[in-house]
Amino acid sequence: MQWDFAFTAEILPKMLWATGNTLLAAGMGYAIAVVIGLLFALAQRTPLRILTYITREIVEFIRSTPLVLQIFFVYYVGPEYGIFLSPWVAGMIAIGLHYAAYLSEVYRGGIESVPKGQWEACTAINLTTMQTYRRIVLPQALPPSIAGMGNYLVSIFKDTPMLSVIGVAELMQAANAVGGQNYRYLEPYTMVGVIFLVISLTAARAIRWFEATVRRKLGMQ
Repeated sequence: MQWDFAFTAEILPKMLWATGNTLLAAGMGYAIAVVIGLLFALAQRTPLRILTYITREIVEFIRSTPLVLQIFFVYYVGPEYGIFLSPWVAGMIAIGLHYAAYLSEVYRGGIESVPKGQWEACTAINLTTMQTYRRIVLPQALPPSIAGMGNYLVSIFKDTPMLSVIGVAELMQAANAVGGQNYRYLEPYTMVGVIFLVISLTAARAIRWFEATVRRKLGMQ
């Protein structure tokens, strides 16, 4: 089978539209992961041992099970308990929670990198726990966490094809549909690979630039 440039031009608009959906899915899922991941990390550092234990077990359970299983569980098991979600919403929740578990470990490492003296100084000047995290700890924990957070941003983008199993119209599903309709898979699958490669490399460069900028502004290099 030879490459058909006319067919490539014909399917390009559909592939670009699907790329937009893929970026939206990755962005929304990552936004959920960033917020929930921070909550997971903070919940494991509270004086309430029961909360710490429950959160840790939830994180380990999520990290130890496949993402595709979690997607199926949210979308197909939820209705049995009265939770009816569209494929998009179910997919965003599943992928967001999955990566929140991983980001919580990134946050934990960043928080633990803050010198103990900083915590003691906050206690000495009577800062509340919330003030300590917001003003002192989290700003210092961010720079060492950026690299790990960036890696998971790229990973979440590459995992969006799993959402096709519940009908989310992302890039891989568009390629499958085009291939099935025209009995040509070379062009759509190759385009998917090129698009993923371009976006992943661009994101990686942007992350390195952002990390360097943050470190420079904080006087860390």
